[in-house]
Amino acid sequence: MDGVELFNAFLMTHKSQLESYGVPQLFWQTLYKKLKDQIYDAGLAFQLARVDYEDGERNITDPIWKLIVSTENGISAQDPNNIYLVDHAWTYDAGNAQQNLTQVPGLLDRMCLLMGLDTELDEREKIEKVTNEMWRYNQSYSVNYGQIEDRMPVWYIMDEVGSAINHSDEPNFRAVPFLHMPEAVIYTLLFPIRDIIMGDEVTRDFVEGQTKDPKKRRALLLPWVHSTFEDESFKQSEPNADYFLAGHIPENLPENLDAVRVDSGKKLKVFSQYSYVNDYLTDSAFEITENEDEADVLWLVSHYKTYKELNASSPHVFVNQFPYESVLTTKDLLSIVCRRKAAGKLYDLDTLETYPAWLPTTYNLSTELVQFVAYFTRRADKDLDNHWICKPWNLARGLDTHITNNLYHILRLPSTGPKIAQKYVARPILYNRPDISQVKFDVRYVVLLKSVKPLRAYAYANFFLRFANQPFALDNFGTYEQHFTVMNYTEENPLFHEKCADFIVEWEKQYPDYPWRTYVEPKILFVLQQALEAAASQPPPKGIAESPQSRAVYAADLMLEWKGSEIQPMLLEINFTPDCQRACEYYPDFYNDIFKCLFLDIDNPAVFHALDSAEE
Repeated sequence: MDGVELFNAFLMTHKSQLESYGVPQLFWQTLYKKLKDQIYDAGLAFQLARVDYEDGERNITDPIWKLIVSTENGISAQDPNNIYLVDHAWTYDAGNAQQNLTQVPGLLDRMCLLMGLDTELDEREKIEKVTNEMWRYNQSYSVNYGQIEDRMPVWYIMDEVGSAINHSDEPNFRAVPFLHMPEAVIYTLLFPIRDIIMGDEVTRDFVEGQTKDPKKRRALLLPWVHSTFEDESFKQSEPNADYFLAGHIPENLPENLDAVRVDSGKKLKVFSQYSYVNDYLTDSAFEITENEDEADVLWLVSHYKTYKELNASSPHVFVNQFPYESVLTTKDLLSIVCRRKAAGKLYDLDTLETYPAWLPTTYNLSTELVQFVAYFTRRADKDLDNHWICKPWNLARGLDTHITNNLYHILRLPSTGPKIAQKYVARPILYNRPDISQVKFDVRYVVLLKSVKPLRAYAYANFFLRFANQPFALDNFGTYEQHFTVMNYTEENPLFHEKCADFIVEWEKQYPDYPWRTYVEPKILFVLQQALEAAASQPPPKGIAESPQSRAVYAADLMLEWKGSEIQPMLLEINFTPDCQRACEYYPDFYNDIFKCLFLDIDNPAVFHALDSAEE
């Protein structure tokens, strides 16, 4: 192919990317040539200048380096040659950052020099300082194909040229990531947006396009521009109905609310998209069918929305979901809903504890960022623990989840997708694993919802446990097996199995003053009941809607925390269509019991705890 054909082939692969990042067409031909010939000519146009400060004069947000235009004629934004390739010095997954710094030769000292840190410190101190400071330097990208694990954000730090570019509200350059397909390499493209004369500093907008709200912009800029939020309120209020609908496909509601009558002499035919239902539902009252049209029960793993149509065409058919149950199963909505149980007192001014006591303090980093920064600042002023766990609204299994007390770290995370910041349980109740010692654990209760009005719900008596694989301490937050308990999705993390009956026996030995069945479990059941009541207390879309054909199973994850000398269950999340593999393997009648309770009204008190509303 000739040069024109090669350039056109380049555009076929990369045009949509160039347009999406707003790279002017003026630069496309030059970019192609520089990528083809691997031309790194930024050194001919710019020079690095280290900023000198008197001892004690530099604030943490002040720059160490500046990038200065060094060409005699300056740089014209209309010259097609003025687009530059910036290489990346370090590309990493946040969970492996410390390991990279230890194992990649020269990387740690390079990062120290780039960030203006002392290279004479010992390795441990240098790693601590780099991992603390790197959030002021890193950028991120993600790909939109492959398994969900492959689409997780990847962080990178530009080379010395790119990292010397400082922020300005009136920038003269833009810097955007660019994936060169033939190499499968990510570069940063640097190009001018206005003319610059020799000696001018190169600047860019560090939060370009992220918000038009001046307070939120000020918060996002805190890693680079000092500001105070002491006068801002951290008070949260419940958003309007539009918030609950945002990002969700509308659901239509049934018109006929008459109860479904089940013929006791007929087998219920079950169409299931979940293999464990097909394998373990063996009770003679039910029959598995592969024909969805003849089913009496639809057990789906995809979200169901057309309740009105089902009600009109098949009023005898059950479905395993409720309209607007996302108020429970989406992390940001769950926290909003549960705050309805605060009984008029949202927080304590002296201790900054928030209510209800069983809900970890939670902020939406998209809509409540300013309030979060104000709250974080107040806690810092009072020298209170300020560790937070930041996680996406709609992912599970610990994916893209970060634990930190570094405000700059937290402020960078919304750039990779919507997150909540939830107060980390800093004083968890620990379990003495015989093979390891004191580890974190969480408790999962399977919750059955049969009706919203009136509220009829149950908790499966056999609960499930997940344990960390390393002893707990309030440090090493990048060490997954120390701080997380989800071990059943990766081969390298062994899963510690223990059934609840064995756990209770051991618990009574370790915590004899806090018996499980009479002290801990009643508190957990109270939390579950409170959450369901809160979700049913408002009409849709702010609450779960009644649907006589709906039945649902959720998984509620809780952790136990010391509050003084008392144990307080903390509700972490409630999961949609939970993984019930362990439940089936531990208790082969799991789905037999659940289906009889949901569809035949056989609620054996030895198998289920009733969670009926106290307000009925």
